[in-house]
Amino acid sequence: MMRILWVTLLVVLVDQLTKVLVVQTMYPGESIPILDDWLKLTYTENPGMAFGLSFGPPGTVAVLAIVATILIAWYLYRVREGYVPYLASLAVILGGALGNIIDRLFYGLIYGYAGFFHGRVVDFIHVDLWRGYLPEAIPFIGGAYVALFPIWNVADMAIVIGVVGMLLFQKEFHRRQQASEAPSTEASPKQPVEEI
Repeated sequence: MMRILWVTLLVVLVDQLTKVLVVQTMYPGESIPILDDWLKLTYTENPGMAFGLSFGPPGTVAVLAIVATILIAWYLYRVREGYVPYLASLAVILGGALGNIIDRLFYGLIYGYAGFFHGRVVDFIHVDLWRGYLPEAIPFIGGAYVALFPIWNVADMAIVIGVVGMLLFQKEFHRRQQASEAPSTEASPKQPVEEI
């Protein structure tokens, strides 16, 4: 179990180092092309969840993220003797969740723009996937112009990779779990019957 947590620690370290580099070397809104317009470094700060979604009073997203992270850690502990690729996927998700929680809890204080629990998540990996008009046949949104250009960070990528890993390895994980929990089919040696 402890060895798999090195994966979590590595994700947190890479995530935080890249975010600190972006904050120290770029200004908000700055964009640096890497692969033409398809891949850029664009410094943004996200006060909400994925895609900037937010709800409830300030700090709600941080509290929900902490609860979700505790549940992931608890589940990882429960299945700690399981299939290693599945455990590694969970460890990667845990690292991503912790990386973004650090932003939400401490970045407001560290960078002086808000208090504890009110930090914004630093995003900078900008992938311009697709821009264009949706077909008219799509209900409600047909004909609308859509730009799919997520801006995310190492923690977000880790969460996505971890979820994909869980989906890929869950069948083998569950097969091994069932095999280890199944009663042994080998006949146990017969005990001598005591005569009365």
